[in-house]
Amino acid sequence: MAGFFSDLMGLRVLLSCIGFVGNVVLILSIIQIRFSRVKSFELFLLGLAAANMEEIVIINIYDVLILETSAAETGTWSCRLLKFMTVFGEINSILFTVLISIFRYQKLRDAGRRVNLPIFLDNIRSAWMMSGVCVMLSTFLSLPVFVMNLQQSKVNITSNSSGCPPDFFRCSKNYCPLLNRSYKYLFIVLCHMVPLLIVTITSCLILTVLLRQRKTVTPEVSVSGSSQLHRKTKDPRFQRSTIAILAAMCLFQVDWTVYLIFQWTFNATDFPISAEIEFFVSTSYTSISPYVYGVGNNLFTLRNFKNLLKLC
Repeated sequence: MAGFFSDLMGLRVLLSCIGFVGNVVLILSIIQIRFSRVKSFELFLLGLAAANMEEIVIINIYDVLILETSAAETGTWSCRLLKFMTVFGEINSILFTVLISIFRYQKLRDAGRRVNLPIFLDNIRSAWMMSGVCVMLSTFLSLPVFVMNLQQSKVNITSNSSGCPPDFFRCSKNYCPLLNRSYKYLFIVLCHMVPLLIVTITSCLILTVLLRQRKTVTPEVSVSGSSQLHRKTKDPRFQRSTIAILAAMCLFQVDWTVYLIFQWTFNATDFPISAEIEFFVSTSYTSISPYVYGVGNNLFTLRNFKNLLKLC
């Protein structure tokens, strides 16, 4: 069993390093663009990458240094602060993903009739405002962590010498404070189920628009007056970016669907490796998505890597 836990820890460190490097490179690639030229989509990607990186760093500090090290001595407020920052990063990552999916659908919807007219989120001030809304909502939904009941049940609840619980939501079968239980269900519904539903719907709508555009043909009148059909040409970079977004949305859906199944089906107190399972599920999207977005949006290119090496 000790060897199994060490293998899990090795995979955990590897996944964290991959995610950290990917998000840092994505942030630096976007920062290379002059802020006067940064568009709304790049701003949303920047917010997503920053939230991903913060979540990966803090969740490792909380889980490894606090939970796995029995010699760690951490006060209650330090424990709450670390958990707050973990939840804050997780919600921010989810909300920026929702924002990206909605933004791309709006760009695709009625594109033929709208032509080059901008949408609401194309305005950089509107993009900054919506990014601020995501941060404010994340802060508001994370604040209950500071008032959660940390009293442990005397039975089957493992904690280290610091008194920091492995999971603020975790309750024993015999003892579960009403505040903890209420916040758990509210958190799962508002921060996981609703965003998952929105991303799923917008992904289906984006896919429907793409399939409809492939079948769409428009009449074109030639100089001689004869009418001929011709397929609309689309920007290949925009199409590649949209496919990358769909791939990231698919990863998001699989990731958080598995997380919800785990939360609603299994009792975490019955599984000694439940914390590790939750870690892999909750960080797989934050670690892999920057590579999907970076490659699909031409941010992870040899030219950008050379420029980053020059900066280093």
